[in-house]
Amino acid sequence: MAASATPPDRQSVIDYALGLGFHLAGIASVPESPSDPEARAVAHLQTWLKQGHQADMAWMANPKRQDIRQVLPGARSLICVALNYYTPQTHSPDPRHGKIARYAWGRDYHRVLHKRLKALAGWLTAAALEAGQVIQVRYYADTGPVQDKAWAQQAGLGWVAKNGNFITRQYGSWVVLGELVTTLALAPDPPHAAHCGTCTRCLEACPTRAIPQPYVVDANRCLAYHTIENRAETLPPEIVPHLNNWVAGCDICQDVCPWNQRFAQPTTLEEFQPYPENVAPNLVDLATLSEAEWDDRFRASALRRIKPAMWRRNAQAAQANQPD
Repeated sequence: MAASATPPDRQSVIDYALGLGFHLAGIASVPESPSDPEARAVAHLQTWLKQGHQADMAWMANPKRQDIRQVLPGARSLICVALNYYTPQTHSPDPRHGKIARYAWGRDYHRVLHKRLKALAGWLTAAALEAGQVIQVRYYADTGPVQDKAWAQQAGLGWVAKNGNFITRQYGSWVVLGELVTTLALAPDPPHAAHCGTCTRCLEACPTRAIPQPYVVDANRCLAYHTIENRAETLPPEIVPHLNNWVAGCDICQDVCPWNQRFAQPTTLEEFQPYPENVAPNLVDLATLSEAEWDDRFRASALRRIKPAMWRRNAQAAQANQPD
């Protein structure tokens, strides 16, 4: 029996993604052999790994991250999406309060993205099947071995910035990214050009010089890495003096970015509205955080990645570094 519908095309996919609440959506094609931009992104990653900038993040060396065709054999397209998470609250200047990166103020962005990506994957699979095509899909929200920023630039959403973040014209870099990899061939969007220009504000603002050169972030020096990923009992002595009350991530290189200062706009998603205790957490509370308190306080939060002992370590280090 002949198929009763035409397979999804680029525009129908974009329209459906935006209808699910994604703020941006675009398509990147996957040729049989790596394109020049893909090869450059892989070479950049390989150099970064050889220089040891990944610190203890061994998962960054997963070979699948260097070839999307290993993530999904037969992959033909990536549907790249972004959600704006910006809210206008500011960090407390009170030295008794810790600082948490803005992306983690509200509901866990993985859950917010996955809910919509799952719906997109279900619709795409069903629509293709109705047209007589059996396709495969995989979707990720910072959860798989995918160079999401490089692919999002190829899909036209924005560009990889000098601080390693991803900047969009519409929202600055206050976005989280997701992607759906599929065996369905879709017409691609034009890649986005980079627009950092000669600006080096992010490099200059980093207190630990974790961005030694444009487009290179050394996790060994990064406050975000040490407060979120570093599992050691104590923070490095060269990092502690620069904490300035950051206990979960760091927004310094984003706060100084001209694109953010000009184009940041409040998110339309209720899920990203801050939980009050995340905007100005009390350092005394965090420095004595128990397992039960941690479990109750950080449910449905990306901050669960920071375990109770790490919260105590970070908060105690911030307290010890307070000016007299």
